[in-house]
Amino acid sequence: MKPLSSILSVVVVCFWSAILSTNAQVNVTQFHNHASRDGLYIDSAFTQSAAANLTRDLNFDGTIEGDVHAQPLYIEGGPCGRAMVIAVTLLNNVYALDALDGSIIWERNVGPPVSAADLCNPKFDPVGVIGTPIVDLPSRALFLDTMTTPDGGTTKKHLILSLNVDTGDINPGWPVDVEASASYEGINFTAEIQQQRPALGIVGNILYVGFGSMRDGCAYHGWLVGVPIDNPGSVTAWAAATNAGTLGGAIWGVGGIASDGMNPFVTTGNTRNTDGVWAGGEAVIRFQPGPIFSGSPTDYWAPLNWFDLDSVDADLGSCGPLLVDVPGATPSHLVVAMGKDRHVYLVNRDNLGGIIQPVASAQLGNRPILQAPVTYRTNQGTYVAFHAESTNLSAFRITAADPPAIINEWTVSQDGRGSPFVTSTDGTINMIVWIVGADVGGDQRLHGFDGETGAVVFAGGGPNELMDGTHRFNAGITARGRIYIANDDKVYAFALPGGTPTPTPTCSPTATATATATATATSTATPTTTPRPIPTSRARPAPRPRPTPPR
Repeated sequence: MKPLSSILSVVVVCFWSAILSTNAQVNVTQFHNHASRDGLYIDSAFTQSAAANLTRDLNFDGTIEGDVHAQPLYIEGGPCGRAMVIAVTLLNNVYALDALDGSIIWERNVGPPVSAADLCNPKFDPVGVIGTPIVDLPSRALFLDTMTTPDGGTTKKHLILSLNVDTGDINPGWPVDVEASASYEGINFTAEIQQQRPALGIVGNILYVGFGSMRDGCAYHGWLVGVPIDNPGSVTAWAAATNAGTLGGAIWGVGGIASDGMNPFVTTGNTRNTDGVWAGGEAVIRFQPGPIFSGSPTDYWAPLNWFDLDSVDADLGSCGPLLVDVPGATPSHLVVAMGKDRHVYLVNRDNLGGIIQPVASAQLGNRPILQAPVTYRTNQGTYVAFHAESTNLSAFRITAADPPAIINEWTVSQDGRGSPFVTSTDGTINMIVWIVGADVGGDQRLHGFDGETGAVVFAGGGPNELMDGTHRFNAGITARGRIYIANDDKVYAFALPGGTPTPTPTCSPTATATATATATATSTATPTTTPRPIPTSRARPAPRPRPTPPR
């Protein structure tokens, strides 16, 4: 890993060289684009005929350093008005890339990552930033969790950071040391046994960060940590499986925290040593702001066979919750949950019901479902698409009935382990379900399918469209006629013919240097990491051996 260094932040006065489109600003601030985790991107350029001619933009550089397990973000109105693609890596590198040419606008290393040898058998090596960050646009703040070792190996910390999305500077009052701040019912957060894979969420003014395990053999708990974005010193936390001797209940699905705009929702994984007493695992849980868990059956749902799922490690929490509204259905406000047991469950979002039968269920996956599903609505109804482990991409329709039912609509063979995302020209037509043939068994290519029929729209392209370094669960994003995919050591950009990305403004030639602000830790001292100078050239690191995770 490169040594830490510091540079002066540059404040520039910007002038437009072109008149921008009157279209509203486009931003992708979080995983799957919306708090519901629907994964839907509306872009008038993405007709199915245009998408068939998608090509990789070979003029887009996108060079970064480190393995990537997080979805990229897209933010407009950056320095000099430039649009930015945000990417994070296991080396604890954070990048803002120019959305047009992939050059680095700013980069920051947020501390030395932790070696796998120093942790409880982790799935990654090293362990740095894993989960997808989130941006709060009003404050122009980028939030992320990093695992780091400030002293080079002895101490391991989970630090929640807030960076200025336009400069990479750490915002005042941050970072938050999770181990020093989080506890629940006599259980203290232990950084070195907890992993932060799920995407971060913001509900109201509270940032929510979920945690699971390195692996099931570790003595972990599922944690949800809430940090007010305007008062990071006031942390609230909840932990699963706090009964004596009980463990588990990880929040680890890549989709992370979903929200209806009022409450955060999570799904949890298997628990251990429960003696048949439910302890927060294998469940959909709704929290009051904080997070505060009421314990009322109206605020959680677990299947009747939760104990059996525990015994065979068939995590319901392998997919984060997907919030879906189905007009005409009773109930119409639903949570879609699915997991390793290959089942899809519909749950009443207004009254989850406790440990009861779901509103509807069906076994649709031919393999365990471990990723993040998507939802979209056409003139034919409300659809959900998901990817079964390494085999099929499928879509089902939720009927507008009392109660709603699950109807399998189409299934296509699609190897790899990527998570889908969806484009539409207006929100109801030209639906395309996109997925990357990622990780083991995948073809390392982007694929697109008709959202109503499953017919092939984009078959992966030619030699130039072949990618490298894809990972399970990862999803791409869409903005202004382009698709961006963040992989190991590189962000790829795909463009439609005639796409209309944001015009590039021109900055004044004179820059005024100002000193970089020093971050104030909430609880303990942390490394003073600042943006690094961009080297003239960067050697591409040799391929790193990557462990194959069990889930």
